[in-house]
Amino acid sequence: MYSIVFITVSNEEEGRKIANKLLEERLAACVNIIKDVKSYFWWKGKIDNAEECLLIIKTITNKINELIKKVKEIHSYQVPEIIWINLSGGSEDYLNWLSEELR
Repeated sequence: MYSIVFITVSNEEEGRKIANKLLEERLAACVNIIKDVKSYFWWKGKIDNAEECLLIIKTITNKINELIKKVKEIHSYQVPEIIWINLSGGSEDYLNWLSEELR
């Protein structure tokens, strides 16, 4: 099974740091960094907002727990957004590549 993980980070530098660590440790096969994400959210009882970057991480589902643990070790946020979606399909060639990279 394959998953896409979404993580917001404070800036591009933090995104690159997390992306590189996940790739080096083979917890992700690919990480996209999307800059200039404007986030609005509840924090400590009031509405807050921040300019962030969004990481889109492609991985295999059995690596999710280890990926979350690693992100929490290095993420600057007290409560980082780490959510994932299990994929129901995709390009067979891409999914085969993803599996090969994360063996």
